[in-house]
Amino acid sequence: MSRLKSGDLVEVVSGAEKGKRGKVLRVDRSVRRITVQGVNMVYKHLRKSQKHPQGGRIQLEAAFDLSNVLLVDPKSGKPTRIRMKIDGNGNKVRVSVKSGEPV
Repeated sequence: MSRLKSGDLVEVVSGAEKGKRGKVLRVDRSVRRITVQGVNMVYKHLRKSQKHPQGGRIQLEAAFDLSNVLLVDPKSGKPTRIRMKIDGNGNKVRVSVKSGEPV
């Protein structure tokens, strides 16, 4: 189960894009893939069409494995793992392992 959600700030911790940070655009839990803004950019070649009369190529983010990213701790600004905790009202809350702060 992924504890990351769209809009979270994450840091890439392994691979060619190591050290880059970005906002989560999509999380596909069924195949454990994640798409992060500005990370793992690829070119998509476009055929001529009414929408793109010249054709050409565009740059977009490609998905990569979920295990290569960690959430950025809101308190310290460093990458951290996440655990789930039940608060006083019985609601599940995501909590940073390093600082103990709710995310």
